[in-house]
Amino acid sequence: MIRIGLVGVGAMGRGHLEVYIRLMKEDPEIKLTALCDVDPKRFETQTGTLNIEGVGKDQIDFSQFHLYNDFDRMLAEEPLDMVDLVIPTYLHAPNAVKALEKGLHVFCEKPMALTPELCQRMIDAAAASGKQHMIGQCLRFWPAYEKLKEFVDGGELGKPTSGYYARFGGTPQGSFENWYLDESRSGGCLLDQHIHDVDMVNWLFGLPESVSTRGVNMNPGAGIDALSSIYRYPGMSITTEDDWSLNGKDMKFKMLFRQNFERGAVVFEDNVLTVYPNGELSYVPHLPEDNGYYRELRYFLDRVNDDKPITVAPLTSTRDTIRLATAERESARANGDWTAIK
Repeated sequence: MIRIGLVGVGAMGRGHLEVYIRLMKEDPEIKLTALCDVDPKRFETQTGTLNIEGVGKDQIDFSQFHLYNDFDRMLAEEPLDMVDLVIPTYLHAPNAVKALEKGLHVFCEKPMALTPELCQRMIDAAAASGKQHMIGQCLRFWPAYEKLKEFVDGGELGKPTSGYYARFGGTPQGSFENWYLDESRSGGCLLDQHIHDVDMVNWLFGLPESVSTRGVNMNPGAGIDALSSIYRYPGMSITTEDDWSLNGKDMKFKMLFRQNFERGAVVFEDNVLTVYPNGELSYVPHLPEDNGYYRELRYFLDRVNDDKPITVAPLTSTRDTIRLATAERESARANGDWTAIK
């Protein structure tokens, strides 16, 4: 049996909680036993506020779990095999290392950490512990992006030539101590929201030769709130955009991409993936119904149970995503100068 402690029951944590409730129904060897959050109000039955429609909205009976407001106390008192960290970014590295040193498997939400150096601390701690550790870069498990990966790696449409990846939404509000809008704790839009597309660029194509980023700040202390990046590869250019300052009352979160190939294009928009082969009619491929949040946790638990290595999202790869994002921040601070990845 895998006994799990979920740390952080905010918007994203509620989404993870719903996944575990489903997983426990599917597999009696999975047991979420404890929840931890510094805010006791999180253990009430109000629904979450995640920007993905339909996620984190279930009513939860919290009486079925052991409840904690202190992570150290939970680690000391609760017999666990694994923790799932859904906590502010600046707490990822210290708490992941602490849990690994205690001999627990660790799943940690994205982004991996605020700096590549902190990422390396997590890698070293995982290696020393011999336990599994994975970062929740959920797009690597999102069916539309998985299908795109197949086209990039398989060559069915030829080599990739150019691409555009974007996400747009409102400014995060109501977080604990407003940590989202403190760049020193969240990394701002660049590390919290844009990191998904940074990770896609890295996962699909590897690290580029250099990157040029222009960004703007509209919330003092929050870092970059909207940005555009161009990634330079031999024979290919990739562009990403992100903006979390779109605060109209009826504005909904959007994520999309367009990837061009020598013999066609793949487009994801309004939650529909469409393939456009050159000279042929377009088609919509069949995709798994489950979203990336469920599929990444299912994958991680299977890896833990089977004692197999993490291959879809290894720590060295998610660290490289932070290296690329760090280069984007440096480029933005230099007014878009081309910046190499360190």
